Amino acid sequence: MTVSSKIVVVTGGARGIGKEVARRLVADGFSVAVWDLDERAVMTTADELGALGVTCDIADYDSVCAAADRTQAESGRPWGLVNNAGIDRFGMFKDSRPADWRAIVDVNLMGPLNVTRRLLDGMIEAGDGRLVFVSSDAGRVGSTGEAVYASAKAGIIGFAKSLARETARFGIKANAICPGPTDTALLAEVRSAPRGDKIMNAVEKSIPLGRIGRPSDIAGAIAFFMSPDADYITGQTISVSGGLTMV
Repeated sequence: MTVSSKIVVVTGGARGIGKEVARRLVADGFSVAVWDLDERAVMTTADELGALGVTCDIADYDSVCAAADRTQAESGRPWGLVNNAGIDRFGMFKDSRPADWRAIVDVNLMGPLNVTRRLLDGMIEAGDGRLVFVSSDAGRVGSTGEAVYASAKAGIIGFAKSLARETARFGIKANAICPGPTDTALLAEVRSAPRGDKIMNAVEKSIPLGRIGRPSDIAGAIAFFMSPDADYITGQTISVSGGLTMV
């Protein structure tokens, strides 16, 4: 199978890190399906990149199934999956309520479970596939004001490692990327929260490479995991954080 015949689904692919990942994969010759909840942004991004745009709520399994059916009908069976979609709500855990946790867990943990389960059978049948999970350094080392988000992202790392063990015999590789602070709309929301700007300024000063990450930094690492250079790599977690975390 040539790269040009490989279909990769990128969730949350209409903006931020996801859009940059989709852009990079298209440039590398993959056929990309951009899945996102925002229909207008999906269509705009798909037109810009020459990708397939599919509206999908990854927290809803029925929506995931419909998106998978459309993707296969229009582009073919996905070979790769980048589980990128995520949300966060910045605030101290002591001030939160169960209702605040649900959406974070549904999108950041249940969403990747939903999408992976729906697409995995096709990869197993083909005897080949790549799974990349966008976790977070918050899930590796914790993060003030992001306790629930960090919990869900830590779960994603465990899920990726477990899948790597379960699916290796089918030729499927599963790995996780952990971005550090990255210049996206999500980071802007964190900065706008109470104490958020003060915390992020302190974090930025702690980064050895001296700057906040760019979406293209994350896209490069994901492109590596999708490339033939990563044929013998599975079950790994890589931080892309400018040296902020060295785990």
